[in-house]
Amino acid sequence: MLHSDPLQPRPTLVNPSHLASAVDQLGHHASSQAEVWHLLTQNFIVDLDAVAILLPRSEPEPHWLPTRR
Repeated sequence: MLHSDPLQPRPTLVNPSHLASAVDQLGHHASSQAEVWHLLTQNFIVDLDAVAILLPRSEPEPHWLPTRR
């Protein structure tokens, strides 16, 4: 895996198939979707909208109000 040294240029992923491959590989090493985002942005320059299309949508948990008696 690449390291995120700010003085070293990061590779750019613009091809959708290469981006999908990177997301798939990072998904095996990451424990959550947030960690996949973190690893991608630390190691590559990517189009965040393209990544959002590839990753499954995460909906927030509904917060139910307590019922009145």
